[in-house]
Amino acid sequence: MRCINKVILIGNLTRDPEVKQTTGGQPIATFGMATNRAWVTRDGQKHSSSEFHEVVAWGHLAEVCGKFLRKGKLIYVEGYLKTRSWDTPEGIKKFRTEIVANDMIMLEKRSDDDIGDANYPMETSGMEDASMPDAMEDDQMEDDSM
Repeated sequence: MRCINKVILIGNLTRDPEVKQTTGGQPIATFGMATNRAWVTRDGQKHSSSEFHEVVAWGHLAEVCGKFLRKGKLIYVEGYLKTRSWDTPEGIKKFRTEIVANDMIMLEKRSDDDIGDANYPMETSGMEDASMPDAMEDDQMEDDSM
């Protein structure tokens, strides 16, 4: 039987992307996204809620995210869920579930600052990096900083 692990989000960045490199030299970008939903109950009361997501991008997509994304931007992200774990120096096991992005589209129009940049990618579809690792090694990333 087939399994599916696919995430599609449209939301706003909660912070600027942070781009680092693994010990092997591969770029990795991390950033937060918020998605919102609103609904009205049968008695007419309006409600809303927000969900916050951690997103990780690798390779060329990480570089694009670091260069063009900023807090507040509306973007489309497609990827899959990945849960990783590590032990703190105190011996406590920690877990984090992230969205590993393999596609990103900027949904807002370009700002005046970006109009002169001919290299401004409005869509990054198909920019999957063939060398994107399936799992992060413990020594590749600082766990508490992501």
